[in-house]
Amino acid sequence: MKNIRNFCIIAHIDHGKSTLADRFLETTHTVDERKMKAQILDQMELEQERGITIKLQPVRMEHKGYTLNLIDTPGHVDFTYEVSRSLAAVEGAVLLVDASQGVQAQTIGNLYLALDQDLTIIPVMNKIDLPNADVEKVSAEIIHLLGCKREDILSCSGKTGEGVLELLDEVIEKVPAPTERESNGVQALIFDSFYDDYRGVIASVRMLHGSLKKGEKVTFMGTKATAEVTDIGHYSPDMVADGVLEQGQIGYVVSGMKDLKEVRVGDTITTTKDPALEQLPGYKTVTPMVFAGIFPAEGDDYNAMRDAMDRLKLSDSALMFEPEHSQALGSGFRCGFLGMLHLDIFQERLRREFGLNIVATVPSVAYHVFKTDGSELVVKSPEDLPDTQRVEHIEEPWMSVDIITPDEYIGNVMTLVTDKKGEYENTEYLSSGAGTRVVLNYKMPLASLITDFYDKLKTVTSGFGSLSYEFKEYRKTKVVKLDILVAEEAVEALSLLVWTEDAHKIGKQIVHSLKESLPRQQFAIKLQAAIGGKVVAGDRLSAMRKDVTAGLYGGDVTRKRKLLEKQKKGKKKMMAMGKGKVTIPTEAYLAVLKR
Repeated sequence: MKNIRNFCIIAHIDHGKSTLADRFLETTHTVDERKMKAQILDQMELEQERGITIKLQPVRMEHKGYTLNLIDTPGHVDFTYEVSRSLAAVEGAVLLVDASQGVQAQTIGNLYLALDQDLTIIPVMNKIDLPNADVEKVSAEIIHLLGCKREDILSCSGKTGEGVLELLDEVIEKVPAPTERESNGVQALIFDSFYDDYRGVIASVRMLHGSLKKGEKVTFMGTKATAEVTDIGHYSPDMVADGVLEQGQIGYVVSGMKDLKEVRVGDTITTTKDPALEQLPGYKTVTPMVFAGIFPAEGDDYNAMRDAMDRLKLSDSALMFEPEHSQALGSGFRCGFLGMLHLDIFQERLRREFGLNIVATVPSVAYHVFKTDGSELVVKSPEDLPDTQRVEHIEEPWMSVDIITPDEYIGNVMTLVTDKKGEYENTEYLSSGAGTRVVLNYKMPLASLITDFYDKLKTVTSGFGSLSYEFKEYRKTKVVKLDILVAEEAVEALSLLVWTEDAHKIGKQIVHSLKESLPRQQFAIKLQAAIGGKVVAGDRLSAMRKDVTAGLYGGDVTRKRKLLEKQKKGKKKMMAMGKGKVTIPTEAYLAVLKR
């Protein structure tokens, strides 16, 4: 084990993690030159297209007689859970900072995760070849952040390959080898998994004690499932069969398991021949922050969607979902996500990888509702909110928010956060002198963050601001259910949970959106937004007038009036007999949801 080094790269989004990983693979000749391409570890089409890492990706390299196991991680705050799982499988982390952008919010967030795992940190400045790279200023920020010396900070360029060999040597020298653990029996930690149509579930594992061989009978300790190892090996970055995984190594295990629920990330694999006495602690359960209803556009796609979501759950452990039924949209799922980008990527993967057309409801957060009878429940959708008379008080999630921005934009950021009900905590300066960048610490309600806050932050800071957040606490709030009534009937799918003071503004927007998108009927349609029995916003869609007098060719005016009166009575009768119900087309739902 003394020649094994397990490490990962952590950084803010777009600081060059995947490009640096490319240079590692080239320098160590892990991938043939003819097979080499940009961001080779970003194997998902969506990752290549958007230029972001969504999934962690392990790879094994050989350098100067040492085995280097690298895990490339995502940088966006919505995929922090992927980073935390990677950190639990390694002993060291390369902290990458863009020499042109400096320390960003997620740089700090990921650093704290690595320090919590007691990992060895190697600070590295990337993109030193850029004309606008400010090496001295960024070095000062890193020294301020880590308390290290200037000579401890390495400089490299993932694009040109400059400094990459020195960085690999530093990893060998600084990152400790895996340590011998006191344990009885074989223990392998599952830190990731995915599904193959032909081979079943493939688990990515870190061997913590003992070894696993092809043909051995294994037990998944958390689910008590048993199977036989049909293939075992390492990622290079394609799967390479070895027949055995030794202690301290990172690789994959294929057991032919087809039941997706029996292989869980964080579970421990052991052998029936040399079973472990206890399973590894695994990972703490992730808490979803944003909830949305996901429904198939075609009702008969429900089973296909359930199978697709089971498969996505394998490779996306932060995803939570449960069945839900809507009067308007039929059977679907209430899904929990870590943020809006997570929701966006999930929808896109359903469309691309499984060919499903879906309808998503308005995203909301989870509220804790305390009832007058002393009970408590978690409300994730407007339909679950009890009557006002039975509610004592409601609590909403508040986040601890770090915003990093050049000091010239402090005023703009403070105005934006105040408008979004944020509370100022403190300001920390990353460096001194001209062009100083600051960290602004706030507390904010999550409901303010999940709409367009990130886009507005980028606007008011001219693209230089960055954002990181984590759950802080639950606080009392005044939230009401806003019902949308069409022709005096409540439309369940359009109901929302909103702050009391925002109800009129949001209700007005939805009513206006419906008026623009609903087709006209033979009668006037009332469009209303209401809280309980109180209407807070309303409008009217005028009737489509059928010209019943078109067939007249002269005669007395009373003939015309008689026909119009007959039409008027017919419309009243239609409303009275219940034929005045309005069928809302999917396009109208989508117009409101896109609001």
